[in-house]
Amino acid sequence: MQNIITSNQPLFNGFSVRDEALIQQALAIIAKIPEDTPYLRPKGIDVAAILTIFNVDAETLLATILSDPRVSELDPKPDIAKQFGTTIAALVKDINWLNKLNVYSTDMIHQPNQAETLRRMLLSMTQDVRAVLIKLAYRIKRLRILPVEAYEVRHFIAQETLDIYAPIANRLGIHQFKWELEDMAFRYLEPQIYLKIVKALAAKRDQREASIKDFIALLNTHLGEEGMSAEIYGRPKHIYSIWKKMQRKQLDIDELYDLLAVRVIVDNLTNCYAVLGIVHGTWQYIPKEFDDYIANPKENGYQSLHTVIIDPNGNRIEVQIRTREMHEFAEMGVAAHWSYKEGGKHNAAMDKSIASLRKLLEEKEGDDNLGDDFRSELFRDRVYVLTPAGKLVDLVRGATPLDFAYAIHTEIGHSCRGAKVNGRICPLTYSLKSGEQVEILTSKDIRPNRNWIDPNLGYLKSTHAISKVKSWFKHQQRDENIAAGKAILDKEAQRLGLKSANLKELVQHFKLADTDALLEAIGRNDINSRQLAAFFKIPELEPQPPTTLKPKPEKKSVVSVEGIDNVLTTFAHCCTPILGDDIIGYISHHRGITVHRKDCGNITNISPEKQLQLISVFWGTQKASHSVPIVIRAYNARHLLNNVTQALTQANIHITNAALETNPDFSAVLNLTIQIENTRQLSLVLGKISQLPNIVDVKREI
Repeated sequence: MQNIITSNQPLFNGFSVRDEALIQQALAIIAKIPEDTPYLRPKGIDVAAILTIFNVDAETLLATILSDPRVSELDPKPDIAKQFGTTIAALVKDINWLNKLNVYSTDMIHQPNQAETLRRMLLSMTQDVRAVLIKLAYRIKRLRILPVEAYEVRHFIAQETLDIYAPIANRLGIHQFKWELEDMAFRYLEPQIYLKIVKALAAKRDQREASIKDFIALLNTHLGEEGMSAEIYGRPKHIYSIWKKMQRKQLDIDELYDLLAVRVIVDNLTNCYAVLGIVHGTWQYIPKEFDDYIANPKENGYQSLHTVIIDPNGNRIEVQIRTREMHEFAEMGVAAHWSYKEGGKHNAAMDKSIASLRKLLEEKEGDDNLGDDFRSELFRDRVYVLTPAGKLVDLVRGATPLDFAYAIHTEIGHSCRGAKVNGRICPLTYSLKSGEQVEILTSKDIRPNRNWIDPNLGYLKSTHAISKVKSWFKHQQRDENIAAGKAILDKEAQRLGLKSANLKELVQHFKLADTDALLEAIGRNDINSRQLAAFFKIPELEPQPPTTLKPKPEKKSVVSVEGIDNVLTTFAHCCTPILGDDIIGYISHHRGITVHRKDCGNITNISPEKQLQLISVFWGTQKASHSVPIVIRAYNARHLLNNVTQALTQANIHITNAALETNPDFSAVLNLTIQIENTRQLSLVLGKISQLPNIVDVKREI
């Protein structure tokens, strides 16, 4: 154990005695891992060493060490939460999840939206953004040891790095990681082009270094004359960025003129602009290459002055001018606010980085056609789930399998009758979580349920899906009205002794858009038979006495089976169907026909041989009361049971069972069984309860 502590002594630098002791405990756990077999994946200690350049806090360092994949193989497995606290345990859990995630596929190269969805998923699912920083360090280490892997593995890891992890590092402003990730990945993907650029840069290194040296010397002289000091050094251009510029400008490396770069770091903001004035006053500069990222920071919080000058030898030199704080933020991005030790204070850079991250997690510009969806549904309130084929789907937080079905295709949503999440049947009202795999069970009958658009029943969350269901019913009603209108018009024409009605003249007379609009208006009775008779200029016939019809026998069953009344039926306790639910019957050998909801898990997951026992059933006209379980969650248990009971009493709803569970934080869960006649009454009751004080959520229990 002493050897592993001594060999990793740099990890202790700058930490308190307490933190050093915790790091020693973490290293003691690592020391228990046998080293008798080669291990090709990154180790926690190696990754922690990479992070020391960021001066990370003790929690980040401990989580990195303990996230070593081999720790989970120890017997007994260490209790990280007990030894190091819940924060570090949660960080380790996030890192392990990120390291095990296997969603990326090379197909994403041709599907940029899928790569972007995966990046958002990674950012949104981690509870602590430090886990992303640690994951990036793991990827750096993986790339460094990648030469020992097979060609296919090298190519896959490198492409995944360019598609997913380098953009995340850029988005978080961690440029040190971005550059290394890009250059190493590019080296594995295009080794010949990489070596060509390296050799070309090496061939002119002396010339470049001489030009940079002359520029720095002259600038220092001018700064000294003005009583200013600055840290000035040459900044190497990165291989991947050079290649991207060559691709963008369609030039060979010998034709690129701005491969020289200098960085100037000063004490304060005023000196930034003072140095800029000296640079522009001493050398010729290119106006279109000037960017003021101090006055107009980039979205990731980056600030600096950028300009390009031309030296006496005709060399173009890019000059970046910034303060020390800006420089730290530019190099470390959102990691900058962990660079203080115990006892340090949060500063403006820290606040900026946090604000920057929040901004990242918001939806950028959306499709104009989706308008309201993107204005109300922010990225931080989204979940990311997978299809059985591994495709990522981006949904609003709280979305259900039914929302998922409509996101895949409208017809799949319309015909959805059940769903599996991670291979298990779940109700259509289940709230999906990021990373889950969803499979939709459909039927040939394309017919949504009106309950789906009831906000109190919890079937749909996204405005997109709700609008699709509403549109379906609107079109169905329109089609029915058109058919009815055509029948009415044909009947009127026959009654008036006409062979057919002149539809074109009718459309013009009633000032409608087309024939369908005419027929729909007639079917809705917006245009009645009196108006039609007046148009044809034929007197309306005397009204005929109503035909006496024999009254149809009234059905007295709550449920009828394929049109047959008075069949023995019982309601399933697993899904408690009530009037308004889509239902189906199951022929039981002992209890007649058991009535289930069509989306009941016991029905959607029924075996093929038992599907022969399913039978169509329909609601009858007789009213009945059904026992329906509901779940109420509240953030304060005080008066909860009393308030709910009073509300139900006022609504004439009978309670048959109640169970209240309270938590130490005073939140509570109230489980009730109430007597309900139909889904409309249930919706009204749930809506009434949701308006009571302290209520977080109320829904029908599935």
